Amino acid sequence: MKKIFLALFSVFTLVSVADAQKKTSGAIQFENTVDPAAMAAASGMQIPDQMKARMPSSSKSNFELLFNATNASYMPVEETEDSNGGGGGGGMGRMMMRFGGAGGNREYYYSFADQKLSEVFDLNDTTYYMPSKLELSTSGPIGSFRMGGRNSGDTANAKPVVPPRIEVVKTDATKKIIGFDCKEAIVKSTRSVKILDVERDVTEETHIWYTNDLGFNFSPNPKMWTEGAVLAIEGRGNSTIAKSIEYRGVSAKDVTAPKKAKLITEADYKTKMDNMMKRFRNNRPGGNFGGGRAVVIGGGPF
Repeated sequence: MKKIFLALFSVFTLVSVADAQKKTSGAIQFENTVDPAAMAAASGMQIPDQMKARMPSSSKSNFELLFNATNASYMPVEETEDSNGGGGGGGMGRMMMRFGGAGGNREYYYSFADQKLSEVFDLNDTTYYMPSKLELSTSGPIGSFRMGGRNSGDTANAKPVVPPRIEVVKTDATKKIIGFDCKEAIVKSTRSVKILDVERDVTEETHIWYTNDLGFNFSPNPKMWTEGAVLAIEGRGNSTIAKSIEYRGVSAKDVTAPKKAKLITEADYKTKMDNMMKRFRNNRPGGNFGGGRAVVIGGGPF
């Protein structure tokens, strides 16, 4: 009887250990929805009906967070075969490509032990990685609408921009997202805008829903983070929400930045982008863009 008990105890222990390991790795699917007209309205822009009719309708795109006990990666996915090379049959395949330039999507790689974050992207046929971090950007929600929270590249001739006033309000509200209890933090961004020659304050609100139950820090937009693992970011006209989670084995390769990537600092990246925009402007008929500034609002979760 004692031998039978020990055997059953051993089996139970192995199952418990396997289940615990299973909970430390897996994939979370996110969906990003962008409505350009709603985003423009939230920023205080007055848009004529004719222009609204010509604006693109709302669009959706998918992203995936892969994680194991030590690392994670976050990037766009497309509807193909199962990602991560097997198991689960989720019907989603990682794009495994980087979009460079001033406003493209990027891959993000997290190292939990040292709280490091790397942005990986292609620029001029070279793959770079740029050290970054989770933070709440002082540029505010609108400045953070594209993945990574960075504004468009050309700053050489741009007028100084007064940062918005940022206020973070942690509420008592809770929400269940993919089985996790999430708390709410509201980011209020107030800035002065001139509409019909009248200066007025415009306040935007972005709702961040986070959980501490996953055991690591993360956000689908690294520049919109307060604490924990963010499972939803909801703003007017732009939202990113976790839709499902699947616990499964995740290889170290899938959550490790590519070895071929070259280090680039934020200062060097800014210099490269400014130079690229100058060359582009000089090669255009007339010599410049007419004084306008590009604002990237699509293609990623904020």
